[in-house]
Amino acid sequence: MGTATMILQLILSLSLLVILHELGHFLAARWFGTRVERFYLFFNPWFSILKAKKYDGKWHFKWFSPSKDEFPDKEPDHTVYGIGWLPLGGYVKIAGMIDESMDKEQMKQPPQPWEFRTKPAWQRLIIMLAGVFVNFVLGFLIMGFMLWYYGETYIPMSEVNKYGIYADSLGRELGLQNGDKILKVGDHELQQFNDRQVILDLVLNDAHTITVERDGRIQTLEVKPSVIQSLAAQKNQHLALFYPQFPFEAAEVLKDSPAQRAGIREGDRLIGIDSIETPYFYAFLDFVTKHPGKETTVRLIRPQADGTKKTLSLPVKIGSDGKLGIRPYPPEHYFRVEKVRYSLARALPAGVRKGWGFINGQIKGFAQMFKGKIKATDSLGGFGAFAKMYGHRWDWIRFWRVTAIVSLLLGFINLLPIPALDGGYALFLLFEVLTGIKPSDKFVETAVTIGFILLMGLFLFSNGLDVWRAFGK
Repeated sequence: MGTATMILQLILSLSLLVILHELGHFLAARWFGTRVERFYLFFNPWFSILKAKKYDGKWHFKWFSPSKDEFPDKEPDHTVYGIGWLPLGGYVKIAGMIDESMDKEQMKQPPQPWEFRTKPAWQRLIIMLAGVFVNFVLGFLIMGFMLWYYGETYIPMSEVNKYGIYADSLGRELGLQNGDKILKVGDHELQQFNDRQVILDLVLNDAHTITVERDGRIQTLEVKPSVIQSLAAQKNQHLALFYPQFPFEAAEVLKDSPAQRAGIREGDRLIGIDSIETPYFYAFLDFVTKHPGKETTVRLIRPQADGTKKTLSLPVKIGSDGKLGIRPYPPEHYFRVEKVRYSLARALPAGVRKGWGFINGQIKGFAQMFKGKIKATDSLGGFGAFAKMYGHRWDWIRFWRVTAIVSLLLGFINLLPIPALDGGYALFLLFEVLTGIKPSDKFVETAVTIGFILLMGLFLFSNGLDVWRAFGK
């Protein structure tokens, strides 16, 4: 069910983004009097699930019809709207334009005033960049509206440093230990509890050290380049480096659980298991998950009616699933949580800043990849990697946050100067605007063919990496 939820979220998000991206091209083309022959969600090799066109005063529909089965070309709307069966994107086919459809027959005909090729270069440039423009604006707006509606919540690092952090396996590779109080990453002082910021600083901002307070002394940890490189790997991108340490007090003891049978009560604070001191939640959790079915002894502190506290030792058998059946208080119970509220006037510029921060990170990521500091085989991913971003559970806050990120990512990728992408067409048009020299149709056709082959190769490579990661190890 979790996998199906991820796939559904991915399809819904990409469908929305593809429609709006192509709508940007569509509206710009219509604005300059250029005919759009097709507007499609998903691709339609061999056949379409649905085709629709308006003429003779009403809409006409065709279901599951061959791709070559066309409507009459009648006024007022020359566009066929459709849904294909291959959910890898979508497209608009603009009359008189060399694109991935490779409609060479149309290009052999005399140029017509409604065709893309007869429009001034600056108009063609706007048409080509309109889709990318929509992606960027949409990503910025979603981020801005989310800040306005939900605000921004975080735990100050000074709060977490009351108990220090619990270092997960990936954090231990960085040299972190349980109880460390993180002060700085490189020269950047960590103000908010956020292990993603630590990764960004190490991977993208050329930080190589982490400054911590350990056992009352300030220490600087040197992070090896090989460890930094592993942080960018797809397999590690969703793993936590560390968690906030906090006491383990029972907020709820589940009925008929091992904890209830052992006599553990709500309000008890668990401080040890077996002969091991576990004053904090994650240390306790680490023990029980590694010892399913084990008979052991739990030490706890129990509040008394007169306000005093009593230390008890209770025999308990850990469940076969590695659980005791105790629901802890969340971290927010122990730490002051800051909430920043935004007016709409403040939220929209803040959304642009957050969005630009993400785009800047992508640019830095490409730069690090070219320098060899990030392995392409470890970092690239296809639809599987995208789907994992949405999570196994349907969460609208996460859905819209990821949709904003994917919108910006699609805009960034489409802007790359690769023929067959919007950025490639824009590069040719920008050259024409600046020099007055129009590249020949044959040159553009050849460049688009090469670019399309490269993109298909990259598509197969990135999605092949997903398959290899899932089944090849």
